[in-house]
Amino acid sequence: MLSVAKVQRRNAWRYYVRGVAFGDGSRPVGQSLKDAQEMAGLPPRRWLGRGLAALGLTGGAEVSERQMELLFGMLRHPDADRIERDLLDDGADPATARLATVLGQPIEEIEARKQTPLLALDFTFRPPASLIVLWALGDARTRRIIERAHERAHERAHERAIAKALRWLEDEVAETRWSSGRDRAKTPAFVVAAFRHFDNRDGFPLLHDHCLVLNRVQRLDDDGEPVWGALDTVRLYKYVVAAGTLYTLAMTTEVCEELGVATVPREVTPGLRPVMETAGVDSELIAWSSTRRQRIEDVLEGLTYTYAEKHGRLPGERARHGLAWWAAQDTRPEKKTPRPLKQLLAWWRASALLKFGKQMVDGLLQRCRAAGAAIRALVDPVVDTALAAVDVAAVVFTVRGTFARRHVLAEARRHLLETLRGQEFTRGLDDYIANRALSHHSRQLTVPQPGRRTSASDQLSYTADFAWPGRWWIAGADGKPLRAATRYERARVASLAVRNTIRATRTTPAATPTDHHTEAPHGVDHPGRDAALTPAQRAAAVQAHHQAAMPEQLEGRTTDPETWMRTPANLERLAAITRAADARRRALEDRELPAPAADPVDPRRQEHEQQHPQPGPGQGIQP
Repeated sequence: MLSVAKVQRRNAWRYYVRGVAFGDGSRPVGQSLKDAQEMAGLPPRRWLGRGLAALGLTGGAEVSERQMELLFGMLRHPDADRIERDLLDDGADPATARLATVLGQPIEEIEARKQTPLLALDFTFRPPASLIVLWALGDARTRRIIERAHERAHERAHERAIAKALRWLEDEVAETRWSSGRDRAKTPAFVVAAFRHFDNRDGFPLLHDHCLVLNRVQRLDDDGEPVWGALDTVRLYKYVVAAGTLYTLAMTTEVCEELGVATVPREVTPGLRPVMETAGVDSELIAWSSTRRQRIEDVLEGLTYTYAEKHGRLPGERARHGLAWWAAQDTRPEKKTPRPLKQLLAWWRASALLKFGKQMVDGLLQRCRAAGAAIRALVDPVVDTALAAVDVAAVVFTVRGTFARRHVLAEARRHLLETLRGQEFTRGLDDYIANRALSHHSRQLTVPQPGRRTSASDQLSYTADFAWPGRWWIAGADGKPLRAATRYERARVASLAVRNTIRATRTTPAATPTDHHTEAPHGVDHPGRDAALTPAQRAAAVQAHHQAAMPEQLEGRTTDPETWMRTPANLERLAAITRAADARRRALEDRELPAPAADPVDPRRQEHEQQHPQPGPGQGIQP
C-alpha cells in the first residue's frame, strides 16, 4: 500500500527528525538524532534516489539533522554551510553567497506572492497486513526474507519493492515544469530521505517506511547548464495508485517465492475489491495487528452518514479516501515512548500467545506453506494475455467510464496479483497487458487539435464499448439493510464480455514454437500439446486452473459466465430479496390500492412479453 502526504510548512522537517525518526515518539530535548534513534532501536534514516549525485550525496548514506533542515526546511544545498563560507572567503557578499546555495526558486519569493511552498511529498510504503503478521510473529529467517537478506544488493524485499516503485516513478512519471507549467521535461532523478518504522501508535506491528521526496529536481537549460526546478507534483499524484500496485505486486511476489506461500482474496468491505493476503494467516491475526481499523471504521460510518445527508448520495471513490483520512486523524492516539524492535517482538509474541495460543502462533508459517503448496499445485504460473486484456479493460471502463493508461496499468497489476497468487511472472507483463487492453478493447477520446501540441501517450483519455451492467440490490449481512451493487461488483459483471469477445476472435492456425514466441512474447502456452489452441480453448484452459485454486475463495468472482452470480449463496440471496419485495408489494396492494381495471390486451405488447419473459424468483439477474 502507498499513501502520499504534502510537506508544506517550513518547520515540518522538525517533525521528522524529532518525531518520525524517533518512532512517532517525542525525542528528548538536547539528545542527538543518532543517539535518539539508537535508543528507539530504529535503523538510521538513509538517502535514496538518482538525484543524490548532483548534491554530492551517496545512496544508502545516513541523513543528518542539519541536512534535513537545509534540504526540506529551506530548499538549500545539504552542504550549504561550507559552500556559503567558501564564497564569503572569496569576497562574495552574504546575499549572493546564500543565493548560490538555493535549489531553484527561493522560498522567500514564493511566500512574497502569498503562496505556500511545497517542500516535499511523504510517500509511505507498507506491506499487506498478512505479511506484517508473518514478519512480526515469524522467526528471524522469515523476518530477514520479508525485509530481505543482505545477499542481494544489501536490500530486503520491503526495501527492494520500495526501490522498484521509486525507480518506476523516476523513469516513467517524474517531470519538472517551469514557465507556469507551459514548459516541462523528464527528470528521472529523485532526492529521497527514508525513515523506517516498526509499529503503529498503539505499539502493534506495522512495518512501513516514510520516504520524503524533495520537490526539487535538476534539468538542463537551453545552454546545457544544470538548473534546479520543481517537480510536477500533480502528475505524481495521478500515478500514486499505479505505483502502489507495483510496490504491492513486487513485495508479495518476492516474499511468496522465497517462503513458498501464496495469496488468497480477503473481502474487507462488502462490495469493494478484495485484498490479496497470504493464505494461512487467519483473519483473527490480521484483526489483532490492525488495532486502529475498528475505531477508524466506526468514525468513518458517521462521516459517511453526514456526507450522504449533505449531498444526497453516498461518497464516491475520491470522497471515500478523504473521509477515511479524516477518520484516521480523528482516531489518532497520542505519541508514545518508542521501544527497540527486540522488545517489540517479545511483546507481540506474548500478546499473540495469550490471545490465540501456542499452536496457532508457532504453526503460522507451516500453515501458510501448506496452504501455499496446495494453491501452487492447482494454479499454474500462466496468464492468458487475451483474457487478461479484455478483463482489465472491462473492469476499468465500468468503474471509471473514461480512463487513462495509468488506470489500466494499475488494474493489470491487480489482475496479475489475483491471477498468479504470488507466483513469479515475466518482466514487463503488466505493460504488455495494459497496452493490449488499450489497443484492442479501448477507444481513444483525445482528438488532436490542429496547431496545438500533440498530447503524450500517457495523457490520452480512453473509453470502451462494453455492455453496461444494470443496477441490482444485494441483501445485507448481519441484519444490515439492502445495498445497491457497487461499481466494482458491476465491473465484475461487465467482464462477462471476456468469453464472448474471445469466442468472436478469429481462430488462429497452428503455429510452430518459433512463431508462437514471435507473435506473443508474453502469451502463455501449455506444455505437451501438439497444436495451438483457439483463443476460446486457451481461455477455458487457463480459467480451469484459476477456478481450481481455492474454489471457495474464487466462487462468485471468476470471469466464467457459468459461475458468476449463479452460485448457491448468490441465488439464495436474490431469491430472498425477490420474496421480500413481493411481500411488500402485496401488502401495499391489499391495504391501499384498489384492484385495477382490466386493460385491453395490446397485441404488440403481448408479443414482446412472450419473446422477453421476466426472470422469476430465485432465477438471479441476467447480465
